[in-house]
Amino acid sequence: MKEERPQFAPGYGISGDTTSTIGWEASSGKMAAARNYWVATADPHGNPHSSPIWGVWMDDRLYFGTDTASRKGRNLAANSRAVIHLESGDDVVLLHCDVEIEDDPAVKERVFRTYREKYSMLDDFSFDPVMCAIPSRGFAWLEASFPTTATRYSR
Repeated sequence: MKEERPQFAPGYGISGDTTSTIGWEASSGKMAAARNYWVATADPHGNPHSSPIWGVWMDDRLYFGTDTASRKGRNLAANSRAVIHLESGDDVVLLHCDVEIEDDPAVKERVFRTYREKYSMLDDFSFDPVMCAIPSRGFAWLEASFPTTATRYSR
């Protein structure tokens, strides 16, 4: 992901100096280390929905499970775009993603293995479908040093 300054409203004080941006590797590492994530979707009428999920971050993608009959499952079937972010408002990583169903059996087995290790699940634990959230852009900052760390990511 390319790192640059976000274009917030002038009152936020974001400068063009990129010396203190947060590298993608650091934000990717935070995604990998997180236990919980939030996913925000919208229904066909544009009504928002947000819920916490468990997932695994691999290859710059977040993999997670959801029942296709759940609100987020139905929302993603109608509109595959979502926002996924970490829990913290002080150490922010927020990603705009396209979400698709992962069908590759080798990738799915790797997801299950990593998920079982991360969450101490039973050896035979799995879920279907496996959702794959692929970031197209995102934002990161540290509240303690905002606005100097405000970073925008793009492909």
